[in-house]
Amino acid sequence: MSLLLGFAYGLAAVGLIAGGAVIGVWWERKVAGRIQLRLGPQQLGPAGVFQMLADVPKLLFKEDIVPYGADRPTFRYAPMLVFAPIAASVAVVPFWAGWAPLDSVVGVAFFLAVPSVAVLGMLLSAWASHNTLSTIGGMRAAAQMVSYEVPRTLAVLSVVVLAGSLQPTEITGAWRWWWVPLTAVGFLVYLIASVAEMNRGPFDLPEAESELVAGYFADYSGFRWAIFMMAEYGSMIAAALFGTALFLGGPAWFAGVGGLIAYVGVACVIITAIMWAKWTFPRMRQDHLMTFCWTVLTPLALVQLLVAGAVAVWL
Repeated sequence: MSLLLGFAYGLAAVGLIAGGAVIGVWWERKVAGRIQLRLGPQQLGPAGVFQMLADVPKLLFKEDIVPYGADRPTFRYAPMLVFAPIAASVAVVPFWAGWAPLDSVVGVAFFLAVPSVAVLGMLLSAWASHNTLSTIGGMRAAAQMVSYEVPRTLAVLSVVVLAGSLQPTEITGAWRWWWVPLTAVGFLVYLIASVAEMNRGPFDLPEAESELVAGYFADYSGFRWAIFMMAEYGSMIAAALFGTALFLGGPAWFAGVGGLIAYVGVACVIITAIMWAKWTFPRMRQDHLMTFCWTVLTPLALVQLLVAGAVAVWL
């Protein structure tokens, strides 16, 4: 029975992320077009909504190229190691008041720890290509993701301290409106650190197409290239939903379907803000990227945790 439930969840998670990626790519093209004073997709269907439906078959049936001299087995399966941990992290997201697909007592730790395994997939995909630029991108990804995990975790711990639990459903059940101003700094740190862990602009140094020709997945094509894109949009969906649930209350605002609609709506606003940041701010320099993590975000997260702890003790 557990095996069947796991299989059903896997299909649901892949469907959610794949559907979100299709819609997300179309929406990001529209957001980027607006910022750059152009229209974005508009030819296929109303407002170009069928553009991605045309792109999906192209990716699925495009030739799957493996570079000569690459480590073929590692090259082929490394993208799965990037996508699978991100899909698994969605299991602990509370989609409904008091309910999550995996209602674990250590759900917060699960969400923070499991997606970090994706860095191994990035390193392996970069190394398996036997490409210097890919290897540099993989090393950048490892350094960036490991570093930004620290302020991200500290920011989330401020909410954990207030709720007195690592269980996401209990945190949303204990959520109070005054947590929003109290943890505003923590939410900002969480959001910025999450963007850095997704390797999205302005923190997209591991890809940096102007320097590394797409970085650690420069040699990928077709379906395997699409897996990297699905992982990126899956990270956006998971981070937005989880951040909305913990810091902003998520499904706790309204009972029933209304709460779910409001929850998803706010998560979509956060995803749009992440897209806006990519197409607005210039890419950071590598040394500035690491300095920003350790001298700005980490101290801010520690101060937020200290404030939350003091409030929790006082209450």
